[in-house]
Amino acid sequence: MEKWKSLEVWQLANDLAHKVYLATKDFPKEELYGLTSQLRRAALSVPTNIVEGHSRSGDKELARFLNISLGSLGETKYLLFFSNQLQYLPEKSFLELDKLTQDVGVKLWAFYKVVKE
Repeated sequence: MEKWKSLEVWQLANDLAHKVYLATKDFPKEELYGLTSQLRRAALSVPTNIVEGHSRSGDKELARFLNISLGSLGETKYLLFFSNQLQYLPEKSFLELDKLTQDVGVKLWAFYKVVKE
């Protein structure tokens, strides 16, 4: 098993990406190449950058990719907020995803700080 699979932060980020994909299945078809695509790419970028950074050599490289992952998480949070404003996401789904982004953010920031030091 790849070592990154055992990281709790990756597991949470992977869960977030999976849930975003499921939540966006019902977005309007005219958003397929707009908001749906952008939100999915941002959410998928969070665990992807954790994996890529963890697969590199050295903490400096890992920290750089974790920083990118943090940026993608911020983008995901905003796009979820915007999707909720447009009423593309039911309130319950938005609240669940918003909570999950917060949980990922806490773990990701803590991991970044440890690696950066």
